[in-house]
Amino acid sequence: MIRYLANKIPQVLVVLFVSSLIAAVLPRLTPGDPAVAIAGPDSSKETIETIRAQLGLDRPFHEQYLDWLGGLFRGDLGHSYLLNRPVGELIASRLESTVELALLAGLLMTVIGLVLGVLAGSPRSRWSRALLDLLTTFYLAVPGFLHGLLMILVLGISLVVLPVSGEVPLSQNPEIGIQYLIMPALALAFGPAAVVARLVQTAMVQVRGEEYIDLAVAKGVPATRITLRHVLRNSVGTAIVALGLRIGDLLAGAIVIEAIFARNGLGSLAVMAVNGHDYQVLQVIIVGAIFIAVVAQLLTEVILAMLDPRIRLGD
Repeated sequence: MIRYLANKIPQVLVVLFVSSLIAAVLPRLTPGDPAVAIAGPDSSKETIETIRAQLGLDRPFHEQYLDWLGGLFRGDLGHSYLLNRPVGELIASRLESTVELALLAGLLMTVIGLVLGVLAGSPRSRWSRALLDLLTTFYLAVPGFLHGLLMILVLGISLVVLPVSGEVPLSQNPEIGIQYLIMPALALAFGPAAVVARLVQTAMVQVRGEEYIDLAVAKGVPATRITLRHVLRNSVGTAIVALGLRIGDLLAGAIVIEAIFARNGLGSLAVMAVNGHDYQVLQVIIVGAIFIAVVAQLLTEVILAMLDPRIRLGD
């Protein structure tokens, strides 16, 4: 395990370095200028150039990038151009909202994905399997934002059982906060859950084709016991990998979902940074999201090796 991590950590560092470079380059390739966003489109050229000099945007790109990268190593995330506040302070003020959404969406993704996958991968009637396939296909085909809009129309406007937009932090009022959280979390979880369900279903079908399953059936072992002790147990690796890979989907989808439900999280902060060309904020959010996805994948591989003795990390 130690040998595996020693080999993996340098790869993670390389991925993060390349990600930081991409995060610094891409926003600067889009049309627009932070100085113009701050000064206004009707400002004089002299005013804009003065602001660019104050922000350090008149310096060569490599100098800006190295200063920002050095600040990250020192724990300095930079300063927002538009809001004139430290980026770390802005992220800290929005973090609770996004963490609440991501955790509940991750839980729902796991439960929905595993339940649908196990049901679809179990020997059932043709009609029940067709219904489950139709359900997962619908979740895969419909994007998260459309799931959100449909729930707003049905649950928020027609039935009026859940609030349409806004938020109340769980730390302030859990009972009210969860009501604001259910729809965005479901909208965020449906797509990744369908992917997990399909992968689990495929793995279970493959395991059911093994000879030892046929032997267990011939011995008269109950179907439920075969599913739980043999099929599902030997399909758990696929489920873990699927869940780990979907973390990135949750982070990417949170940006759109937060905008739809007017949540004041990191997603809405990223949208503001894109519209205002606030490079410092956008760079940190991109690198942070990639870091979380990479660490989640690394933990997935470690957990998988611990659960499956056939896998030897570092071999």
